[in-house]
Amino acid sequence: MTTMFKRSAQVLAITALAFGLAACGKSDDNKTAGQKLDSAISQTEKAAENAGSKIEEGTAKAGDAAADALAKAGEATGAAMEKAGNKMEEGAAKAGAALDDAGITAAVKTDLIKAPEISALQINVDTKGGAVTLTGTVPSEAVKTQAGDIAKAAKGVTSVNNNLTVKAG
Repeated sequence: MTTMFKRSAQVLAITALAFGLAACGKSDDNKTAGQKLDSAISQTEKAAENAGSKIEEGTAKAGDAAADALAKAGEATGAAMEKAGNKMEEGAAKAGAALDDAGITAAVKTDLIKAPEISALQINVDTKGGAVTLTGTVPSEAVKTQAGDIAKAAKGVTSVNNNLTVKAG
């Protein structure tokens, strides 16, 4: 901006001097050539000051506009980061719930395997949100009840849907 200001001031000075010299040819204002030149220089200085003020004002406005743009960009970036953080938290919560459900399923299946009267291979265990669903076949109503009780006793189980079918065999 400084180079632009210097060039503008030079152009204004040359223009003012040209007007001053042109005015020197007039004899009706009773000024000497030196007085006319001094007047032209004074006008040039005023014009240069005005141009400098306008350049400063323009620079200040441009700076304000840049600051506003940066502030808006910062706000948008912050909002995007917050949104991404929320999505990550949601994903982590879902992953945690899935891991909890998988852990519950594994614990129930392990406990069913430990029970000698239950054929755990015949029982399917599904868990969603802590709710365990048992499906498959068992040889008696007593084994069906025992399997349901084992599922209810597992840590993290909120409910049990005992859909086991009794098939004597």
